[in-house]
Amino acid sequence: MTDQKKKRVEMKRQDPQVRRRNFNEVAQGYTAEEAIQEASRCLQCKKPMCVQGCPVNVKIPEFIKHIKEGDFAGALRVIQETNSLPAICGRVCPQETQCEEKCILGRKGEPIAIGRLERFAADFGKNGGNGGDSPDGGDCNDADPNGDDCCNGGCTGDDSRLKVAVVGSGPAGLTCAGDLAKLGYKVTIFEALHSPGGVLMYGIPEFRLPKRIVAEEINYVKRLGVEILTNVIIGRTLTLDDLFARGYKAVFLGTGAGLPKFMGIPGENLNGVYSANEWLTRINLMKAYLFPEYDTPIKRGKRVAVVGGGNVAMDAVRCALRLGAEEAYILYRRGREEMPARAEEIENAEEEGVKFMLLTNPTRILGTPDGWVRAVECQKMTLGEPDSSGRRRPVPLKGSEFEIEVDTVIMALGTSPNPIVSKTTVGLQTHEWGGLVADEETGATTRPGVYAGGDAVTGSATVILAMGAGKKAAAAIHEYLSGNSVGG
Repeated sequence: MTDQKKKRVEMKRQDPQVRRRNFNEVAQGYTAEEAIQEASRCLQCKKPMCVQGCPVNVKIPEFIKHIKEGDFAGALRVIQETNSLPAICGRVCPQETQCEEKCILGRKGEPIAIGRLERFAADFGKNGGNGGDSPDGGDCNDADPNGDDCCNGGCTGDDSRLKVAVVGSGPAGLTCAGDLAKLGYKVTIFEALHSPGGVLMYGIPEFRLPKRIVAEEINYVKRLGVEILTNVIIGRTLTLDDLFARGYKAVFLGTGAGLPKFMGIPGENLNGVYSANEWLTRINLMKAYLFPEYDTPIKRGKRVAVVGGGNVAMDAVRCALRLGAEEAYILYRRGREEMPARAEEIENAEEEGVKFMLLTNPTRILGTPDGWVRAVECQKMTLGEPDSSGRRRPVPLKGSEFEIEVDTVIMALGTSPNPIVSKTTVGLQTHEWGGLVADEETGATTRPGVYAGGDAVTGSATVILAMGAGKKAAAAIHEYLSGNSVGG
């Protein structure tokens, strides 16, 4: 193997000392020349293992071949055959543990930068072609959840199409809706918030996933003929039974996992303590990062501690820096190797000046007389035998307590599904921890005609796994409505 084949083309990033104070995108993307150079490394395997590592079955060698030939619009068309959100996936999916992990070049060198090439195709394909030949269609925003459905782009007025409802407009819901629309169904997405996108909008910061990129991907789904109704809370505004009564033949639940978890330690009720969910929602969806244009209430702490070691924790702590924090800490009870965050995100945080306090577990939050955070009391840990997660279990070290002076604490400990739908729907079973019971391969729940996928089923996971679940459910719903299966 030549040295050229071994070494991948790196992607330019903002300087750490500059980006730590702005919300502009960190990774700058490939130029056309860089993308063609990286695509030329691909061996075009006859039996590509990389495709097996992709939850949404993108034809990876085929789209890379188009890039190598300079046909960027063609590359995008190939990707969009199976993936309606390529610009998002190219930015936030953990390709290093999925498609790229199976790339044969990775055995003796560096795997093809599949994610970076997917991002390039999504960004440049729209400029070099017609956005993947997506169907045209206008927007119609006067849909009323209490009245008849509106036809939002791409509809022909043919009322004979079977109607499917999708609850939630996150990655699982958008993927399911897009696939069903391509199959000819009349699909309506019901979104509880005022903007569609789910965790893509409220959870992932602007510097990792610009909102305009999410909006462009959502517009593509709408041009497929999908209608999106916002400010509709299924379980309150309408129930699942209401949806079936209105003629929907199947329902997909992609409601995510929005209930935050806390440690249950003293002081969590002090002012200045946030869940990462609230912190990121205020910054991303409510645009606190654009202050004073958007005067969204949020504490701009000078010394901020984020508890957790996942991607959400990295997002939260890096946002704190950009909001003006002088010191920003990650408190994580295990070691570096056990951190679930992507290596790239950990590296970015370190470059920006985040201080990692590993093998450190908070025991209580200390406050001022007027009820604000002043410090976190922590205890040092050591690692014991592996627990049920396969990671070594943290064990407290007696007498190792110490304090860190902070004015803001953010709990990034994961989330669980909101029970509003399950509690208002007869026959819809959940696990003890709140996740919906659903078949792993089809998404079929215990209620006939109701399917589910993404974080609502698995708990907090990745964007691409949620998309894969939405894709499987769309295929199962099609089988169900075609009369080829019982479907739940």
